[in-house]
Amino acid sequence: MSPSLTAWSAQGYINLVDHEQQAKARLSAGVWAYLQGGAGDEHTLRANASAWQGITLWPRVLKTSEQTHTRIFLLGREWPTPLLIAPMAHQALVHSQGEMGTALAAAAQGVGMVLSAKANSTLEDVARSTLSDPGRGPLWFQAYPMVDRQHLLDLMRRAHAAGYEALVLTVDAPVQGVRDQERRNPIAWPSHVQAVNLMPYGIKTAGTWAQCLKEAPRWSDVQWLIENAPLPVLLKGITHPEDARMAVSVGARGVIVSNHGGRILDGMPSSAEALPAVVQAVAGAIPVLVDGGIRRGTDVLKAMTMGATGVLLGRSVLYGLANGGALGVAHVLRLLLDELQMAMALTGSHDLECQPGLWRTTRR
Repeated sequence: MSPSLTAWSAQGYINLVDHEQQAKARLSAGVWAYLQGGAGDEHTLRANASAWQGITLWPRVLKTSEQTHTRIFLLGREWPTPLLIAPMAHQALVHSQGEMGTALAAAAQGVGMVLSAKANSTLEDVARSTLSDPGRGPLWFQAYPMVDRQHLLDLMRRAHAAGYEALVLTVDAPVQGVRDQERRNPIAWPSHVQAVNLMPYGIKTAGTWAQCLKEAPRWSDVQWLIENAPLPVLLKGITHPEDARMAVSVGARGVIVSNHGGRILDGMPSSAEALPAVVQAVAGAIPVLVDGGIRRGTDVLKAMTMGATGVLLGRSVLYGLANGGALGVAHVLRLLLDELQMAMALTGSHDLECQPGLWRTTRR
């Protein structure tokens, strides 16, 4: 770690739980509920983290390599780490640096970023701040299906022109989940926290139940988007193997196994539980990434041994952002990467093309 990041550990930030506890103390009840809350009784939210703990690593001994590395190959390029930051809206809620601080930290640590369509920084500004870093990870842009296809095309073309390398279409949230924490602690939205990339299109962020159902995307909409997008498209929110096969058939360039951080439908399988079936369903045709409940470097290694090509990080990044802007995010990422490298050394993994048999599920 650099001296500035080592100082964080000296202050008691030893792991991601420390960052979470400090972030909770800093943020208002409304912002914390928005950031941390899950759908319903939050069974899926809790399962996301606990499911990784139910997977055991079976290390090989006397195989530690002097040249262990974390590089991966994804969408035609080699990247320094398997980590990306998941698309998360309205990051200016937790720190004034918002997405700009997150993006700078990610690039400095060789971590990719998926910029939310509901970011508080323009997609152009984020791209300009990170694309010149030679050690950065992938830079992707998230999109939601829109009723007005011309608006969606314009947004995708803006992302392409700015230098983004792929589009991530979120497909699992045609309506919002029932989130009790947010209803008990309604957020007071500051005037400066706005979805600036969507403002030119006058897009509403809520509607009646009937409108939401009528405007919910279908597979035909996804296929149209893939056929017209100027960039490769990955689908985020895939948990069922049949949906994974559909993604391959319509031309998606990748899928992200995700239950939206447990924020949409309570009772869904955890990401760790869903991952192996999705990997089996696509049969190597496209890369499979995963998010949800990643709290340790060992969780990242487990995901990779189960067939993931990359891992997306969510709430933990925002804990770091709340605690210290870009430096806080960089510390969170550095903790995970250091833990990952240690786990690789201790399991005899030279790289992240992990050997079969390294993981097994256990019942808890």
